[in-house]
Amino acid sequence: MKKFKYIFLSAVLIGFTACSDDDFDYNPTPEPLPELTTGSLDFSTYVAVGASFTAGFTDNALFINAQENSFPNILSQQFASSNGGSFTQPLMSDNIGGLLIGGMQDPRFGPRLFFDGSGPTGLPATPTTETTNVLSGPFTNLGVPGAKSFHFVAPGYGNLAGVPVGAANPYFARMASSPDATVIGDAVAQNPTFFTLSEIGGNDVLGYATSGGIGVDQTGNLDPSTYGGNDITDPNVFAQVFSGLVDALTANGAKGAIANVPYITNLTHFTTVPHNPLSPANPSFGPLIPTLNGVFGQLNQVYGYLESVGVINDAAERSVVFSETEASAVLIKDETLTDISDDIIGVLSASPTFPAFVESFGLPAEAAPLVANLFGGIYGQTRQATSEELLVLPSSSIIGTVNTSTMAFLESQGLPASLAGQFSVEGVTNPLEDKWVLLPSEQLAIKNATDAYNATIDAVATSKGLAVVDFKGILEEASTTGISDGDFTLTTDLVTGGLVSLDGVHLTARGYAIMANKFLEAIDLTYGSNFIAAGVKANTGDYPTNYSPTLQ
Repeated sequence: MKKFKYIFLSAVLIGFTACSDDDFDYNPTPEPLPELTTGSLDFSTYVAVGASFTAGFTDNALFINAQENSFPNILSQQFASSNGGSFTQPLMSDNIGGLLIGGMQDPRFGPRLFFDGSGPTGLPATPTTETTNVLSGPFTNLGVPGAKSFHFVAPGYGNLAGVPVGAANPYFARMASSPDATVIGDAVAQNPTFFTLSEIGGNDVLGYATSGGIGVDQTGNLDPSTYGGNDITDPNVFAQVFSGLVDALTANGAKGAIANVPYITNLTHFTTVPHNPLSPANPSFGPLIPTLNGVFGQLNQVYGYLESVGVINDAAERSVVFSETEASAVLIKDETLTDISDDIIGVLSASPTFPAFVESFGLPAEAAPLVANLFGGIYGQTRQATSEELLVLPSSSIIGTVNTSTMAFLESQGLPASLAGQFSVEGVTNPLEDKWVLLPSEQLAIKNATDAYNATIDAVATSKGLAVVDFKGILEEASTTGISDGDFTLTTDLVTGGLVSLDGVHLTARGYAIMANKFLEAIDLTYGSNFIAAGVKANTGDYPTNYSPTLQ
């Protein structure tokens, strides 16, 4: 019971084939496509402003091939069929991903992930992209991975001096026109004739979500000390910033297209790990179920007693039972529950049968007060997860393993190593910390913020006559029925779905090709062009869903 794992992310890459024309030769001469018409649209200076999707971030990293397959670069290739000009990107130095700073690998930005046959794993290679080597611009792809809405107007967000301490963004530092430049300032300086604005608002909720709802005191203040905050950006701050971004981009009469913000909890990062991964068929877990139920049976009686005397009214919710016939839910800490740590200690300390229970573990009866205190401290706000909880993707690697910090603490309190290990198993005897779980209340906070952001986006776009890409609807479709484009139907399933890359958040190259086509659809609808009807769009089959580990 010291170390075992219940989640195994294994899958087989599925090859997709399309029927050839020779098989169905009903219409050997296809109808001719209409000529491309774009009306008054001017793509001579196309500038893309956004975050990681705009940059082409894939498989938890930014690298050359991913940048070349970014949706803005794909769009620029279609615009070239009209009057599009050159499109420049701040390319990385390799296809490894990750960053160096002063010749040393920055641990915050590691190499990309690849599929090793059983799941995503880090590429065993060393990055060669040096952050301090500032590139000579200007660049028309101003996609800045990690940027929140207010970062686009923050002077110094690309100041190299702030990168080591997290007060500035290394990706923007590589391309900023000056240490005090702003992203929007560098965009406007190029006098764009057409622009895309995407993912503004995504990172404003993403950090909160990927950290399991753990935030810091941060409401959108432009103070650089808040750059690394995980809290959700205040919708009022977002509205002010977003309106200013669009005003700046349209000041010279430029037209553009804006993407709204999806419900990020539909992403693979939050939908892959089930709430109930503990299988009785697992030989490392199944035989232990009777013992585990005996231990938690003691606590369940305490919960029942506390409910009978009016201390709590949720004894059934807190009770823990592992099934011997079906998969069981993990044990989690729920910070919204009333903390009854002291009450547990009091009840167990007063129980005449508790010393005998303690002796069943090989401990002396005199250890009963110690064990009562430990039980109270660990299980004062715990319960088993339900289907309403979302477990973040990284939790798959820790469920069923021993939390060494918890084990060390229990040993320091007097428990022998073997017993301390048994009570430190993540999700089984040691409740999963808040950082691994999104509670329903936290999911609601994300949804409410997203809805507020999108209301602003729709209102601003309407007032300016701009095209809007319903990225929220696209992701919802992909996560339910799948989304089709050409010969492929893509879903949000990890590895095999084809839409979302191995990090569970960012898109694959094929996903970015679909995103580019969705931008073209919105442009056609708003401005009367006919990119899609004229067949001037990305062929999704030309773009991969994964990259080989030999690509470096």
